[in-house]
Amino acid sequence: DVVETQEHYKSRWRSIWIMYLTMFLSSVGFSIVIMSVWPYLQKIDPTADASFLGWIIASYSIGQMVASPLFGLWSNYRPRREPLVISTAISVAANCLYAYVHLPHSHNKYYMLTARALVGFGAGNVAVVRSYIAGATSLTERTSAMANTSACQAVGFILGPVFQTCFTLIGEEGVTWKFLCLQLNMYTAPVLFGALLGVINIILIFAIFREHRVDDMGRQYKSINSDGEGSDVLDQNTEGSIDHIAVVALNILFFVILFVFAVFETIATPLTMDMYSWTRKEAVFYNGIILSVIGIESVIVFMVVKTLSKKTGERAILHAGLLIVLVGFFILLPWGKKLPNIQWQEIKNNSIPRTAPSEMLAPFWSLPGLQLPSNHTAEPVGCPVTQSWCLNTPKIYLAQYISSDVLIGLGYPVCNVMSYTLYSKVLGPKPQGVYMGWLTASGSGARILGPVFVSQIYTHLGPRWAFSLICGVVVVSLLLLEIVYKRLIAFSVRYGRMQE
Repeated sequence: DVVETQEHYKSRWRSIWIMYLTMFLSSVGFSIVIMSVWPYLQKIDPTADASFLGWIIASYSIGQMVASPLFGLWSNYRPRREPLVISTAISVAANCLYAYVHLPHSHNKYYMLTARALVGFGAGNVAVVRSYIAGATSLTERTSAMANTSACQAVGFILGPVFQTCFTLIGEEGVTWKFLCLQLNMYTAPVLFGALLGVINIILIFAIFREHRVDDMGRQYKSINSDGEGSDVLDQNTEGSIDHIAVVALNILFFVILFVFAVFETIATPLTMDMYSWTRKEAVFYNGIILSVIGIESVIVFMVVKTLSKKTGERAILHAGLLIVLVGFFILLPWGKKLPNIQWQEIKNNSIPRTAPSEMLAPFWSLPGLQLPSNHTAEPVGCPVTQSWCLNTPKIYLAQYISSDVLIGLGYPVCNVMSYTLYSKVLGPKPQGVYMGWLTASGSGARILGPVFVSQIYTHLGPRWAFSLICGVVVVSLLLLEIVYKRLIAFSVRYGRMQE
């Protein structure tokens, strides 16, 4: 039997490609300003401190966590074009607001907080994107489509800072358009570029995106979202209940995966400054290179895993990915005898002007005119004596750190793709908007709690406790995977409609 016409196939995949673009733009919206938030915040509101910066960074994930289930629910009962357009429009408006947060005479930091939270709220359309892709692909297409989606997301995270770097050529002053009350500079140009991409995305959604839904075997049928023609004969394939134990287990596993990666991202700068006596400038520069390489590694893994999963199955690859992450954090445990260099004094060279405590917390680029000499005496380096564990915890060698980066950069994308793929297959042909919303929300919650965990455990107890607890969490997740392993099968396989 002919599963679908060639015209339907082309239309379906054009729509999926629009979803890839939407996912890419969503991640660009997060990362395109991440390197410049702190200096821009200091410029528009000198009352903002480093702790408020943490809230601004977290506000994106909080907004996404709130919005994901709402947009997912909306997409279950109405054409998906509606939540996609509205969410993208919210992101466009929020980016424009970010460009104007310098205008008010007071409370500018709260306007910036609102702008970033709204950008995150608009990014809640990730749930709609993944639910659409899950419903518009057959079982054989699903893993590849989910891998492509995650690859687009990863590329967005990589290119966002690249775009930001290009816009630094405009400078801090830039150009002022008085008739629009707009300052076009290195801080506002990136978000306005993001807003332009959002407008293009909306136009493409109206022009190209069409509702399509197929069953696990690739046969088309009609859904509540569709205005077009479809077959009602295949609605019988939705009969049967979803395995909610498997659904909850995958939500927990996804939370753990995002949590440990958020910890990894957050710990990189303070860990390398403490262990290797790097300055702020060196830590940002070297870790930026490392994270860029990990991003490229992740994209390659996304592509390889599509082929590998056809031979071994998604469950085995998820299991392997978690094991790799476990080994990556296990390697980070302090094993040697040599202690890190201790930071005994704030400033060693009295010829360098003393900076206020709030300035010492600022990234290097927010200290205009400060040129770091070759002996690095302009700022304290090493493990601060205020962290009591620095006096008795062995140093983590650079080879350990690099090896851990490589392994976590390999294991994380594997776990990410397999979680989404297995989740969509377990849910089957039923509307997945709300379920995908909860999965996205659990990931956003993990990105909020991860930095909090690091700031408390690492600062007060040190890397041995922090990484031991992470290893413990991953071991528990592996045990959970073993318990539910046989339940993580496709909906159609569970009810005997397809062979695994």
